Amino acid sequence: MDATGFAYRLAEQFGLAVLETRPGLVPLTLDPGLLESIAPLAGIAAPAEIRHGRTAFREALLFTHRGLSGPAILQISSYWREGDEIVVAIEPDIDIAAHLKTAKQLNGRQSPQTALGDILPKRLAQFLVEREKISGNLADLPDKALLRLAAGVQNWAVKPSGSEGYRTAEVTLGGIDTAGLDSRSMETKAVPGLYFIGECVDVTGWLGGYNFQWAWASGFAAGEWA
Repeated sequence: MDATGFAYRLAEQFGLAVLETRPGLVPLTLDPGLLESIAPLAGIAAPAEIRHGRTAFREALLFTHRGLSGPAILQISSYWREGDEIVVAIEPDIDIAAHLKTAKQLNGRQSPQTALGDILPKRLAQFLVEREKISGNLADLPDKALLRLAAGVQNWAVKPSGSEGYRTAEVTLGGIDTAGLDSRSMETKAVPGLYFIGECVDVTGWLGGYNFQWAWASGFAAGEWA
């Protein structure tokens, strides 16, 4: 959009607090080693729950040639900070351990990869089994190994190396501190007649049109008062 930092510079000129800005609702990147290992998964999507601390989102996860994307990742990116881990739970509504144990009872000759492939994309199932270094047929595997595999599917700790930045971000986090604004009019408390609206203000919504709505609503409020 070729946007500039004019609003931030103007706010600072009048002594208003501007909180640290960073890209939000953005795909996350991975370090070269992990990225190489998941390269065969690029383009695969699956239902997932992505957790960061006490925050979690259940939406689609997408593997890309740069790292992780999809609505669940974009949502959690607004809470994630560099150096933090996120926890990935693929197919969170399915009891993976119970599925594997049932498959073992019904057809122990099949591989764990085949059993997982009944509910996950086959390339993803293969990757997860290989990552846990599990081999052999289900009948040859102790339940402990099946539980480890299930944990690898639904309790996978990943430490992103960064994000794709403003190039693909949907919104800017941070900005002009709302404490310095009148919430009814968007007018600055310290400088009568000066208004700030939209994305330059420290207000960030989830995916789903919330950020558009904030831009329109804050603009309308300021326009009415002005």
